Amino acid sequence: MKTLKIGDLLAQVPIVQGGMGVGISLSGLASAVANAGGIGVIASAGLGVIYRDFASNFAEASIYGLKEELKKARQATKGIIGVNIMVALTNFADMAKTAIKEHTDIIFSGAGLPLNLPSFLEKDSTTKLVPIVSSARALKLIARRWIGEYGYTPDAVVVEGPKAGGHLGYNNDQISDPDFSLEKTVPEVAAAAKEIGEKQGRHIPVIAGGGIYTGEDIYNIIELGADGVQMGTRFVTTTECDASDIFKQSYITAQKEDIEIIQSPVGLPGRAIHNTFLEKVKQGLKQPKACPFDCIKTCDISRSPYCIMLALYNAFKGKMEQGYAFCGSNAWRAEKIISVKELIAELKLEFNAKIGSLKGV
Repeated sequence: MKTLKIGDLLAQVPIVQGGMGVGISLSGLASAVANAGGIGVIASAGLGVIYRDFASNFAEASIYGLKEELKKARQATKGIIGVNIMVALTNFADMAKTAIKEHTDIIFSGAGLPLNLPSFLEKDSTTKLVPIVSSARALKLIARRWIGEYGYTPDAVVVEGPKAGGHLGYNNDQISDPDFSLEKTVPEVAAAAKEIGEKQGRHIPVIAGGGIYTGEDIYNIIELGADGVQMGTRFVTTTECDASDIFKQSYITAQKEDIEIIQSPVGLPGRAIHNTFLEKVKQGLKQPKACPFDCIKTCDISRSPYCIMLALYNAFKGKMEQGYAFCGSNAWRAEKIISVKELIAELKLEFNAKIGSLKGV
C-alpha cells in the first residue's frame, strides 16, 4: 500500500478510520488506528451525552468531552488524530473551534456543507480541513466558497458512497441507483479535485468511503483515482473499538437481510441493523416526551419518533432494546473480533494478493 499525504501529515497506510457516533469511535479506537499507521478519527457527535455528568449542559459537556478524548488519544499515540464534526450539529461551531484550539490534526466535516469551516481557524492553526461530500458538485461548491471567501483550499476530500453506514447524503432512490455508486463518483470527484488543486498549485487527496471492506476493495477504489480510503464498519469489530461488546456482537450476528435503510429523525436516510427497537418505531410505538439535548439542527421533536442521540447512546452502552446500531452495507460479513493491528495486516495482505494476482504471481 502507498502512503497517504495530507499537507505535511503522512499516514503510513492510506486508511482513514471513519468517525462513528455516538461513542463508537473515541480515543481508544482512534489512537489504535493511528498507532497502526492509519488516521484515527474521534466522533464529536454525542460527546455531550457521554460526558453529561461533567458539565451543567449539553454544549459545555460536548466541549469538555472533546478535550478529554483528544487528551487521551494524544497520551496513547504520536500518530495522526482527526475529529469528525457534522455540520448538522447545533454545536458545530463549538466543536470546530475546540478541535482547532486543541491542535487536532484534521477535521473531517459532512452531514451538510461545511461552507464556513475555515472561518474558525486562527493565525497559528495547524489543523487540516477535509470536507465530506457525495458528489463532485458539492466539492466544487465548497472549494469555491473556501477559496473565494477565506483563501483556503481543502486539504483533502472524503467522498462517501451510498453503501456507507449511518446517515447518507443521498435520497432513497439514489441509494440503489448505479449512477450514484462510489465507483462512478470517485473518478468524478478525483477529476474535480485535480482541477481545483492545479489552479491552487497543490494536490488535493481524494479519500473514498462507503462499502469498502477488503484489501482488494481498497486496491480497486485507488485504481479509480482515490488516494486513500475511509473505513468504518471494519473497525467496529475490533477489540479497541470504544463501543460495548454487545454492540459489536450485533454486527457479528447480523444477517444480510438485517441490514436496512431507515428514515432518521434528522430527515436523512440511514443504514442500520434491524432490531426490536426499530421494529417498534415502524409500529409507531415510540414517541419522545421532550427534546433533552437540542443537538441536531434538522431534528423536530414534534415529528420525531424517538431521540436519535439517546438511541445511539443506548446502543453504544449495549442497551440494544433502547437503541440500534448504524452500520455499512457489509456489516453482516463480520465474523469475529480482532485487534486493529491484525485488521490492518489483513487488509495489507489482501491488497498485495490482488496485485500479485494481476501480475500472475
